[in-house]
Amino acid sequence: MQAGALSDRLATLLGPRFSQAGAPRVTQTGRHDYHGWVLDDLSFEFDGEPAPAWFLRPASGRVPAVVYAHAHGNTYTLGRDELTEGRAALQGAYGPVLVAAGLAALCIEMPAFGARQSPDEAARAKAALWQGETLWGQMLAEQRAGVDFLAAHPQVDATRIGALGLSMGCTLAWWLAALDPRIRATSALCCFADMAELVRLGAHELHGDFMTVPGLLPLARTGQIAGLIAPRALQIAVGLGDPLTPPRAFEIARADVTAAYAGASEALSFHIEPDDGHRETPAMRAAVLAFLRRALAA
Repeated sequence: MQAGALSDRLATLLGPRFSQAGAPRVTQTGRHDYHGWVLDDLSFEFDGEPAPAWFLRPASGRVPAVVYAHAHGNTYTLGRDELTEGRAALQGAYGPVLVAAGLAALCIEMPAFGARQSPDEAARAKAALWQGETLWGQMLAEQRAGVDFLAAHPQVDATRIGALGLSMGCTLAWWLAALDPRIRATSALCCFADMAELVRLGAHELHGDFMTVPGLLPLARTGQIAGLIAPRALQIAVGLGDPLTPPRAFEIARADVTAAYAGASEALSFHIEPDDGHRETPAMRAAVLAFLRRALAA
């Protein structure tokens, strides 16, 4: 299937909330100093529901930026604050190191997390499916609205927008890049596995309801979806001891995305920790920062 046709089919499976999403109203509710940069407290309004967001930017100047998609981790109290405070699976918060790298960042709180914990994930996912929608499509539509915001902001270079995330945030980052050509570089940490193989192994039960997309597996494999990012820069970082990324499921996805990057292999990179699990390691953090500097520097 041609890339354009696959993108269109994926948009249809994700539901009208993704394919027909309108522009949200964005308001600023506060402003703080953060490591010498400005931390804007924003609210995106999606279908009448406010979604808090942090926008980290310099006081002046024009810089590259990343959409920072926060993780799941069954920690529903933690949403956008992952950017500024980190979480146990990370080597500290990304906020300070992005400041040091000269990268602005936007983190929008996902449905069912932080201030949006009610309704919960299961209730949202079930209601969406009954309505011909998907929670995954809603999440992706909201992250795409984040790209819209960054691309229109006077302090962001719209030609240098990236996507970054771990776990749920990882999958959101590479799906977003697959469906939005404005994403120039994507760093995806700790969640890259062929979904059909996860189902065969029973490992799909480790994922939340948010990822349910009816009809996806007959249409495309994980690596084929990620392959839509080619020839733009993509970094995939995994630990092979991660139950969400079993070695066989990873190898299937890796083969598919590598095939999609034939002729642009220099734009695809892997950081593999053979003995580690579902967490960012110090070496992984260093690899991510080197990748973002290289891919978004010019």
